Amino acid sequence: MSKRDYYDVLGVEKNADEKELKKAYRKMAMKYHPDRNPEDQKAAEKFREASEAYEILSNPEKRSRYDQFGHDGVDPQMSAGGFGGAGFDDIFSDIFDMFGGGFSSGRSRRGPRKGSDIQQYVEITFEESAFGVEKEIVFHRDEPCGTCDGSGAKPGTSSKTCGKCNGSGEVKFVQRTPLGQIMNVKPCPECGGEGKIVEEHCPACHGHGTERKQKRVKVKIPAGVDNDSVIPLRGYGEPGSKGGPHGDLYIIVRVKPHKLFKREGDNVICEMPVTFAQAALGDELEVPTLYGKVKYKMPEGTQTGTVFRLKNKGIDNPRGYGKGDQYIRVNIEVPKKLSQKQKDLLREFAKASGDEVHEQQKSFFDKVKDALS
Repeated sequence: MSKRDYYDVLGVEKNADEKELKKAYRKMAMKYHPDRNPEDQKAAEKFREASEAYEILSNPEKRSRYDQFGHDGVDPQMSAGGFGGAGFDDIFSDIFDMFGGGFSSGRSRRGPRKGSDIQQYVEITFEESAFGVEKEIVFHRDEPCGTCDGSGAKPGTSSKTCGKCNGSGEVKFVQRTPLGQIMNVKPCPECGGEGKIVEEHCPACHGHGTERKQKRVKVKIPAGVDNDSVIPLRGYGEPGSKGGPHGDLYIIVRVKPHKLFKREGDNVICEMPVTFAQAALGDELEVPTLYGKVKYKMPEGTQTGTVFRLKNKGIDNPRGYGKGDQYIRVNIEVPKKLSQKQKDLLREFAKASGDEVHEQQKSFFDKVKDALS
């Protein structure tokens, strides 16, 4: 059976932002969570379907591939117990809290957790997008505090075991719910799930154990990238907690507009102004391209709007599907100011043309006649 569109599954528009995605998924997870619908296979399937959709659309790289290639371009990478990632832990925690602990997320919050991902925009020129470029990306992320080495404690002091949870970081309690009594486990409110308490906070990081630092990394942007292309850098995101790995850094490309060229897929469009004389008599044009100027012989009688093709003068396809072409769209310019001599010559030309009706004029008047008859 073919999969449903992920946006339809969550009931959101294709331009939905992260907040809208999370809200839609939370609503569906609350409705179809297995703990709320025991032995209901349809609800379980809807919960799995919504989780898969959110797992893809909440990831900038996977979402970009899905938008381009559909289901063939992504792999949900389902695990035996559901979907991985800190984003799902956060949502399940929200659901857990909204029911006062009535539902279990099915995972321990005390284990290693991957750090959050970072998004960073980079602006490049039209030429750089066509040929590729190496850029230095400047971003900020948390790093272990240099004063306390990440402990959060004032130098010379240490933390103590939490007396409320005895160092486990969790507290258990039984709660009555519409589904009956359920044993719940929550992070210890005293130590925040750490199992230990810092008595004297580090003055540099105020007990957080981390400080915000500027980082730099060089990234090779491949030829052919376009607006909103996403380049992932694994392990350059925020640090994980409890020994978890770093998140990822996603570089989102922005391409500056060009004064002469416009891009349509892998093709380049260039508007070329020519004079009436050039169009009527024909001429050899000097055409600008991304690869330098080239000569193109324009035939006589060229009409405004005519498009000529320069093969392989476009942009390399980033997935290796060849190179695009450049298209020259001709625009015949009508002079706004004429000398007396130019006006006299044009009058002679008009007189010599007499009552001659050109092909386009004839076609236009035929259309007028049909429209008014």
